[in-house]
Amino acid sequence: MTETEDAWFAGVDPGAAEAAAAIRESEADEPRDWPALAVESGFAADEDEYYDRLHEATVDAAREAARAAGRADDQQLIHALRAMDDAERTANELAERLEEWAGALLDVEEAATGLDFAAVVAATEPEDATEERAVSLAKRAVDLRDERDDLRAFVERRAPEVAPNLAEMAGPVLAARLISLAGGLESLAKKPSGTVQVLGAEDALFAHLRGHAPSPKHGVIFTHEFVRGTRPDDRGSAARALAGKLSIAARIDHYSGEFRESVHEDLRDRMETIRARAADAGGEGDDGAADAEVADE
Repeated sequence: MTETEDAWFAGVDPGAAEAAAAIRESEADEPRDWPALAVESGFAADEDEYYDRLHEATVDAAREAARAAGRADDQQLIHALRAMDDAERTANELAERLEEWAGALLDVEEAATGLDFAAVVAATEPEDATEERAVSLAKRAVDLRDERDDLRAFVERRAPEVAPNLAEMAGPVLAARLISLAGGLESLAKKPSGTVQVLGAEDALFAHLRGHAPSPKHGVIFTHEFVRGTRPDDRGSAARALAGKLSIAARIDHYSGEFRESVHEDLRDRMETIRARAADAGGEGDDGAADAEVADE
């Protein structure tokens, strides 16, 4: 092997796009005087030109890596979820505006509100230019509602493909929301269960850290039936148990992608134990041991 055979610029046309792939994929056993070797091999006229070409190649490689990351399945899921939220928020805002406007303008007999009112107005035949604008606004709100429903259906189909264990455990929409709040599946997989437990409750957490509020027991995982459907005294334990298993599910999905029924059985058994306390007068003494079990996971 010659001195430059393992260099990133070996066999690369100085002006070719392959330089970006070479800078990303090549490696050497030890650092050497690459600028001098690049000049010696004819890749660059001098060291300044070498560094110019190195800069171009690294920038191109970084751009390609960013494009690849943006095309990743979990990022597409995040975009779909956020678009769903945007469509719902905007549709509701338009519906509120429409109620103020068309409530007195049009004779709507149905006692509908919100997007239901918008649907009624959208089906109305306008009689003048003002009513035409109100009806047009109503149709836009209804279209956004339909887009929200289509995006939700997409999220529900895609989440089990991206994170099968997380989607099974949390439900597709909550799984996508956790991935979105964490910034990606890999980021979620690397977070401790305590952080997963309060994702979505950042404002309350910061208020607690400033001494202005108690520590939040849960964030968006409150929407899960295992937390919301548990009696208030046991919701902290339920949230800790769920967050612990969600963390494990995210790690399995990211690092192996295999569906594992055992982790879901463990969570169901754990929740049965927590909920059984409602009928056990001495159940509170079991809370510390239960939380330690989750912490060990």
